[in-house]
Amino acid sequence: RYPEKDWLVGSSLPSDFNPTTIQKILNELSPESVRYMFEIFWESKKFEGLTDKVEPWYGTAYSIEKVSPSTIQAWMSSAPNENLHLPAPNVFIPTDLSIKNAQEKIKLPVSLRKSSYSKLWYKPDTVFFTPKAYVKINFDCPHAINSPETEVLTDLFTRLLMDYLNEYVGLSSLLILSFVFHASAYYARVAGLRYHVRCTDSGFQVTLVGYNHKLRILLETIVDKIAKFEVKPDRFSVIKEMAIKDYQNWKFQQPYEQAKDYFSLILEDQSWPWMEQLEVLPCLNAEDLAKFAPIMLSRAFLECYIAGNIVHEEAVSMIHHVEDVFFKGSNPICQPLFPSQILRNRVVKLGKGMNYCYSKEGLNPSDENSALVHYIQILRNRVVKLGKGMNYCYSKEGLNPSDENSALVHNIQVHRDDFKLNVKLQLVALIAEQAAFHQLRSVEQLGYITLLRLRNDSGIHGLQFIIQSTVKDPGHIDIRVEAFLKMFESKLYEMTKDDFKSNVNALINMKLEKHKNLSEESQFYWTEIISGAPKFDRREAEVDALKKLTQQELIYFFDENIKVGATRKKTLSVRVYGNQHLAEYNLQKSEAVQPNTVQIDDIFSFRRSRPLYASVR
Repeated sequence: RYPEKDWLVGSSLPSDFNPTTIQKILNELSPESVRYMFEIFWESKKFEGLTDKVEPWYGTAYSIEKVSPSTIQAWMSSAPNENLHLPAPNVFIPTDLSIKNAQEKIKLPVSLRKSSYSKLWYKPDTVFFTPKAYVKINFDCPHAINSPETEVLTDLFTRLLMDYLNEYVGLSSLLILSFVFHASAYYARVAGLRYHVRCTDSGFQVTLVGYNHKLRILLETIVDKIAKFEVKPDRFSVIKEMAIKDYQNWKFQQPYEQAKDYFSLILEDQSWPWMEQLEVLPCLNAEDLAKFAPIMLSRAFLECYIAGNIVHEEAVSMIHHVEDVFFKGSNPICQPLFPSQILRNRVVKLGKGMNYCYSKEGLNPSDENSALVHYIQILRNRVVKLGKGMNYCYSKEGLNPSDENSALVHNIQVHRDDFKLNVKLQLVALIAEQAAFHQLRSVEQLGYITLLRLRNDSGIHGLQFIIQSTVKDPGHIDIRVEAFLKMFESKLYEMTKDDFKSNVNALINMKLEKHKNLSEESQFYWTEIISGAPKFDRREAEVDALKKLTQQELIYFFDENIKVGATRKKTLSVRVYGNQHLAEYNLQKSEAVQPNTVQIDDIFSFRRSRPLYASVR
């Protein structure tokens, strides 16, 4: 089909531009030739009982019909003459693919500028040398997440915004085959650009990645759509219906997904249950969203990250433009956050030596599966790092002018981010992961889904078992997890020095593995940024900690935090019971509570009763 020199590119690389050939093909695109050139497929429930054939594989009923001349004539008489045409020039196609030399060889992201409106982190591409860039802007909007209703409205806002962007072409008259391609998404995609707008736990987020030459055009388009956001009632109805279906489908998630959601509700202070969101969603209308959007945007702070084939002047210019759109002018859309509005997600602190248990019947009555999430909360990760040998002082006049008292708080900081503690947990997880899979899934065959994972909730680390089963109920699986930990204890104690060194080296090699592309690198650095206390050379610091780690230190860490019966151990079990295990569910409700065990009956009462870890931001 192709000569040897074209085997790799096939038909993907155009060669000679030949308008005569193009016109010849266009001349064939006529209604008269449709019966010879195209097959038209039409699926609909309307055809039920009107078909005369059945395909042999799935038993689907169908018919084959020829297009009649009268149908073709009808098409010709009502053919569109405006919206169906060849595409106009794609404004997103890059023409400058040159690689820009970064003036400073910056190996790690730097804070390029900060104002009361935004903070810009920047890293030029010094690794991949491709004409691409990565831009992420986090809109921190306190009004977006302060209730189930506002969180749903923010969700509708981002869905509708993506819908509008999909319609836009920069080229708005070009709704070419809009029933097949959403125009803007299509034009940006074929030009090597991607974008996404999604909700976050502090507001919403805009991400762009692709060729840098025309990326700013796309950024300005998205910013303009946000700034001039309007609610179109017809599109709102469609998006709302889709959202309602998504929320309703939550109860049809697999039980282990339900268990993970309950787990997040228990631990995360700023989280709302889907059932409350579903309750308010049907009552919301287009006018509610139209009123909410300007309120949501009225107070904001933008956390920004720009990386890739962009010099720092371009990065600063981009964020200046965004600030000008939202914060400048006689009637600005946004105002800076008040200090009191800088709120962060905080995590419930579990009690030392305590076991907490939450049990719930599965929401899908036809699902036989049960699930367990068994979580061991380990450590607090990060606080602001003070300089070695330094004394820091903050002084303030008392707020009550009639009060004679003064006060002092004097703190001595031991560590900010204990990398050795981090790698101990990571190493335990690495060693235990295969053993857990082998014992709990292969040997005991408790369930097809058997996972051992690290977990990080706003800087609070832990170890998590996730098991889904039709064979055993969650209470029994919980017991087997504890039995595995008892067995693993022996494995850890009996590990040879060579095996210990081999596992350490395996974890070091994983950490030293290079990022594959700009997006992967940027996502790694963004995780550090959004944590609030970034450590961009984390991998190198943790490798250094691993090299100094001894086997005895690892065993001591396990004995103190994970070992069955450890006095500092903090455990949370979330159990979801499928229809196979409802008898066990009802039985466990009447059983006596074991010592050092707390049965959680109401998630929100429990959450209010527990202290919270301080925010790392």
